[in-house]
Amino acid sequence: MTDSLDWREYDLSDDPTVTGDVRVSEQLFSERLDRETELLAYLPPSYDTDDREYPVLYMHDGRNLFDDRTSHSGEWRVDETMEELADEGLEAIVVGIPNADDGRGSEYSPVEPTGAGVEDAPYDPEELSGGDADEYLAFLAERVVPAVEDSFRTKTSREHRGLAGSSLGGLVSLYGYFEYPDLYGFAGVMSPAFWWTEGQIFEHVAEQSHVPGRLYIDVGGDEMPDSPELSARYREEAREMVDLLEELGYGEDELEFVLEDGAVHHEDAWARRFPDAARFLLDGA
Repeated sequence: MTDSLDWREYDLSDDPTVTGDVRVSEQLFSERLDRETELLAYLPPSYDTDDREYPVLYMHDGRNLFDDRTSHSGEWRVDETMEELADEGLEAIVVGIPNADDGRGSEYSPVEPTGAGVEDAPYDPEELSGGDADEYLAFLAERVVPAVEDSFRTKTSREHRGLAGSSLGGLVSLYGYFEYPDLYGFAGVMSPAFWWTEGQIFEHVAEQSHVPGRLYIDVGGDEMPDSPELSARYREEAREMVDLLEELGYGEDELEFVLEDGAVHHEDAWARRFPDAARFLLDGA
């Protein structure tokens, strides 16, 4: 089922921090998730003056990407970055999918965690959730991607579509890359919360075959300043995943890993690293 969506210009009243051409869709209902959501789409500067098609980057936590007013604790400055990258000749459509608020953990993790191994973390184990990532990714594949491709001039082969996000958004991006190898050709995995799966994501990836594409993984040196054990786990498990992907055959032309010393788990850090991530992921897309 392909949804034909109506789009409006982003509301520029009340001083938003939006740059360039950002549009907002009407509400799209997901039977799988039993919720509705709007979509946000950044269009590159040449979109209205050129008739070519563009690669698309689908990003989770969509309200955090473009406008500081709607963000959780600061925006990624994706619109400003893409405007700057356009000056370098790198243009793409970026689609933001807002998260499910309290249901975010459920939709972004393929398993429901128990909280084991993160006893010093600032989380209540009873409040950790997960297990609905397959339904969320199916919603993207069945409804969001077709709707975006029906609405805009997009390149439609897998090497021109990708996923990106941070923390649990990074986890679901990597998981989605392997679950939908015919749909996505690149993934941005920033500060991934692999610990949430209590090792199961490593078992899952180890069972996969090499899927040609581009994978960007990064992590901060001090993701959780108040939780030294969890900060160490972020670093160690990011490195462990990179090693595993190298064993699957991903070389330096397909895999980039960045450790930013001192960086914490925050939108400011992801905004800072996003330009280089986008350069790597969209090179040749």
